[in-house]
Amino acid sequence: MEKSTRLLPVITALFVTALLTANIIAVKLFVVAGVVLPAGVVVFPLSYLFGDVLTEVYGYAQARRVIWLGFFCNLLMVVAIYVGQVLPPAGFWQGQGAYESILGFTPRLLVASFIAYLIGEFANSFVLAKLKILTRGRWLWTRTISSTAVGQALDSSVFITIAFAGSVPDLGSLILAQWLFKTLYEIVATPLTYVVVNRLKRAEKIDTFDYDTNFSPVSVT
Repeated sequence: MEKSTRLLPVITALFVTALLTANIIAVKLFVVAGVVLPAGVVVFPLSYLFGDVLTEVYGYAQARRVIWLGFFCNLLMVVAIYVGQVLPPAGFWQGQGAYESILGFTPRLLVASFIAYLIGEFANSFVLAKLKILTRGRWLWTRTISSTAVGQALDSSVFITIAFAGSVPDLGSLILAQWLFKTLYEIVATPLTYVVVNRLKRAEKIDTFDYDTNFSPVSVT
């Protein structure tokens, strides 16, 4: 039967929504077992889950397009929030301080977030695609967990180092805590990944192997 990509927009929308939501709610901090974490970790790992689905079903090239789409959607959101912040507030509106406190971005955190996102997501997709070839499409759990462990390690390391170096004494503990939480999240979500991947493959009649793929993050092919 003919291959299809009719469900690709759905996975793309879920990926981008998870990414943007995580960045918005990350301002809230909470404590688990004495470790401080941003609320974004509750939903951000879903972007890796959907990234795994994209690469596993549609291939690295398609995932690359979605990763860049997520990047530019995030950039658009940041610009829109900034414009909203600098617009003169109405005299009767008392929420300017709250708006700036919750939605405002510092340049350093913003740069850290953008760089970490690109490095982590591309590493995740690359590792999964290569492991799929190595395992000949078997043992899905090995590549979803392994790729997420690598991608999240790079994401957490890059973000925390750029964002907090020189201002937080123990960066290693922060990096380890975030990496463990996000990786465990992926492990717990593995059954869901199996369900989504298997149903997509059957519905779309597609199962991509990246034998001849150009793995450059900036390739347009």
